[in-house]
Amino acid sequence: MFTNRTVVIGVTGGIAAYKICTLVSALRKNHADVHVIMTAHATEFVSPLTFETLSGNRVIVDTFDREFEWEVEHVSLAAKADIFVVAPATGNFLGKYASGIADDFLTTTAMAMKCPTLVCPAMNFRMMDAAATSYNVKLLKERGVHVLLGSTGWLACGENGDGRMAEPEEIFDRIKSLALPKSDYLGKKILVTSGATREDIDGVRCITNYSSGKMGSAIADAAAKRGADVTVVEGVAFVHPTAFVRTVRVKTTTEMYDEVLRLLPDFDIVIKAAAPSDYRVVRRAENKLKEDTLTLELVKNPDIAAEVGARKRPDQKLVIFCAETENLIPNARRKLERKNADLVVANDVTQEGAGFETDTNIVTILGKEVYDEVTRRPKSEIADVILDRLHDC
Repeated sequence: MFTNRTVVIGVTGGIAAYKICTLVSALRKNHADVHVIMTAHATEFVSPLTFETLSGNRVIVDTFDREFEWEVEHVSLAAKADIFVVAPATGNFLGKYASGIADDFLTTTAMAMKCPTLVCPAMNFRMMDAAATSYNVKLLKERGVHVLLGSTGWLACGENGDGRMAEPEEIFDRIKSLALPKSDYLGKKILVTSGATREDIDGVRCITNYSSGKMGSAIADAAAKRGADVTVVEGVAFVHPTAFVRTVRVKTTTEMYDEVLRLLPDFDIVIKAAAPSDYRVVRRAENKLKEDTLTLELVKNPDIAAEVGARKRPDQKLVIFCAETENLIPNARRKLERKNADLVVANDVTQEGAGFETDTNIVTILGKEVYDEVTRRPKSEIADVILDRLHDC
């Protein structure tokens, strides 16, 4: 699987370091050339000899180690790496990496990397929730670093909360998707809608919903990495694509409707991941309303997905989303047929780990001849599953 692929793994000083032995072994069994860099603190948890035995390569700890054939090693490793992974990534490493500090072999190598980079944080939940950690993670994501968080659970300190490192199997799957990218959408133009829309009530209030833009951004990123020319029509979103995509920003459902229909003729695929507001007020108040009771007259907004389904050419494809609280499959099938879509991605937002604002989702993908249940996974992975199913339909 990883033949002719070089994976460089940085191991920092966390108790989860022992799990990386399983990861290195799995990568080696799949023919990857694995090189491990350890911090001095990491060697307190796992011996360098263990990783040398599992990887078949010398482990580097000391920047000034003289026991090797001469070359500027942190540069040479960075030059041949197909993917760079740091797991576990401590709060200390995240802070240094985000700040551009290079004071040991691992951080020096990290600074020289030009390949895809994946960090897998692991720390006490209080450290994970700290403002500094949140800022550093946000900064790294903005720079294109991939961050894989683990699930909430039992921590080594004896407490329960966020901060667990992702399991080796999850890290392996993410490495596979980053190091072995597909190019099956090369030459395709994909239009993605993302986020929520807002309909003003007065000068300070609006009608909206809980959509964060996470699913739309994940789809845009995945499609771009697979070769597509991607444009995003984005409403109000708290997460934005990290890949290079064009973004058209809108506020209301009508604005999104107008932009999507304007762009539609130029695109091969439309993926409607946004959650437009279904209604708008008939009369918006210019100033803040201060009545004790308030009655709003609402009017239905245009149905973007239905209009795209009615206008799309035979060679164009439409993917829609269906968020439900009951009768998931029957409602999704009706929506698929009514809107002339090729696929519908349905999810029950009452399930834990699914729906709006979460980093994960649980979906069922339906098409005319497709029925695929996808268990709880990160939205980035679900994005690739959707693209896989769309490619085959």
